[in-house]
Amino acid sequence: MTGPESTLAQTFAELTDTLVADFDVIDFLHRLTRRGQRVLGVDAVGLLLADHHGTLNVLAASSEQARVLELFQLQNAEGPCLDCYHTGIPVVCDDLAAATDRWPLFTQEAIGAGFAAVHALPMRLRDETVGGLNLFTTSPGALDEDALAVGQALADVATIALLHERASRERNVMIEQLQSALNSRLAIEQAKGVLAARAGIAVGTAFDLLERHAHDRNLRLLDVAHAVVSDDPVVTEIIAELSDTDRTGR
Repeated sequence: MTGPESTLAQTFAELTDTLVADFDVIDFLHRLTRRGQRVLGVDAVGLLLADHHGTLNVLAASSEQARVLELFQLQNAEGPCLDCYHTGIPVVCDDLAAATDRWPLFTQEAIGAGFAAVHALPMRLRDETVGGLNLFTTSPGALDEDALAVGQALADVATIALLHERASRERNVMIEQLQSALNSRLAIEQAKGVLAARAGIAVGTAFDLLERHAHDRNLRLLDVAHAVVSDDPVVTEIIAELSDTDRTGR
C-alpha cells in the first residue's frame, strides 16, 4: 500500500495506538489535528470540545491561526463550527467571502487570517454531540466526498475515544464510591461490635447509641465509628450515656 491510502492507514494506526491505559486526551487530540491536516490536504484543523456543562472549548489545533479563529468563534458565539455543534450535522462553507451575511464577524476574521473556506464536521455518537472537527483551507472550494468521508471518520474516532475515556473515568469513580461505601459500612459494623462487647449490650442497641451520639454532637456517624474502633476515649463517653432502657433493651 502506497501513497494516500498508506498515509491514511498509518494515521488511523497511530491514533489507535494512543488508546491505551495511560490515554492522554490532549496529546491524542493534538495528534489527530496534525495528522488530519496532512491526510486531508487542508491548511489547518481545529477541534472544539464541550465540557460537562455543554460549554465549548478549544482543545486542539494544528496551527496558531486555527486556534485563534476557533477562540474567536467562541467569544463571539458565531461561526460554522458552532452551527455544526448545535445542529449535529456537517456545515460546509466553500467560499467565506460569500457568507458574510450569515457570519459577518467570523468571515471577516477568517478571511483576515488567510482562510477562504471551512468544513465543520460533528463529533457525534447517536444523539450525543460532544464537539466539532473543523477543516480550514486557504483556497475557496468544497472538499470532495472522499476527503469529507475521511474527515468524518477522524471525527468519529475522536468521539469514540473521548466517550470511552469518559465512561472509564466515570466507572472508576463509581467503583471508588462503592468501595468507600463498603469501607464505611465495615467500620460501622466493627464499631457496633466493639461497643456491644465493651458495654455488654445487644448489637442493635450499640448501633442506636452510635447514631444518637453522632446526632447529638453533630458528628458524622462514620467518624464516631472510627473513633470507637481505634479505642478512643469516646467509647467510655458513649457507655456512660447508657440508660437503663438501653441496657435492658426494653
